[in-house]
Amino acid sequence: MTTADAGALTPADARAMFRDGASVPTTGWCAAYTQVNLVAVPADWAYDVLLFCQRNPKPCPVLDVTDPGHWSTPLAPGADLRTDVPRYRVWENGRLIDEPSDATDAWRDDLVTFLIGCSFSFETALAQAGVPLRHVDQGRNVAMYKTNRDCRPAGRLKGPMVVSMRQIPADLVDTAVRVSALMPAVHGGPVHTGDPAALGIEDLAHPDFGDPVQEEPGDVPVFWACGVTPQAALMASRPPFAITHAPGYMLITDRRDTDYRIA
Repeated sequence: MTTADAGALTPADARAMFRDGASVPTTGWCAAYTQVNLVAVPADWAYDVLLFCQRNPKPCPVLDVTDPGHWSTPLAPGADLRTDVPRYRVWENGRLIDEPSDATDAWRDDLVTFLIGCSFSFETALAQAGVPLRHVDQGRNVAMYKTNRDCRPAGRLKGPMVVSMRQIPADLVDTAVRVSALMPAVHGGPVHTGDPAALGIEDLAHPDFGDPVQEEPGDVPVFWACGVTPQAALMASRPPFAITHAPGYMLITDRRDTDYRIA
């Protein structure tokens, strides 16, 4: 499927494809529709996650929280949170044990699911403003990195902030900052521009999650807080069980990106 074809799909059509087994990163899919990160934890860990997100809103902007055992959300009426993400991750004691395309067999009746804003949701606005998206053009997942910036701990949860990186032409960095800053519910403006070493990132060619992205002459690396941060917290804090999306393999909702634009 071409980038244009994926971008023209409706969220319902994309979710049906994922439910039928398609497993691909969702950057560039369903242009102008909001994508979200998914984190499901046992109910006795839900307050810790909620508090962690409240204390770290830049990487963890919460858009919805389910009741225990529920697998639906008003963000995507008719969607099944157990099947409609293209790839999941199943965790035990902070260790990744499986990456299924269908999480039904792993789902538990005590799971509370958090849906967290995703930077893919401002990519349509960036493209409309003339900012190229190198990872989309190259057919790759976005590059994501753990940083040396610790999140504020909450209860039993702690861990580093994760960032997504986009190579932006130097003369368009101000545009990228301005456009993304208008969408704080999906991470807002960047947390850093330029030297990756300032974030403790040693080599952009070796991301912790996603794919390396080839820069073009005159590009500057720009870093946004990333909704994979809760997964880094799961790895550091080792709850007994959790289910998440695989980084870059998002739930596509029926909400418009413009619903989260403040001006």
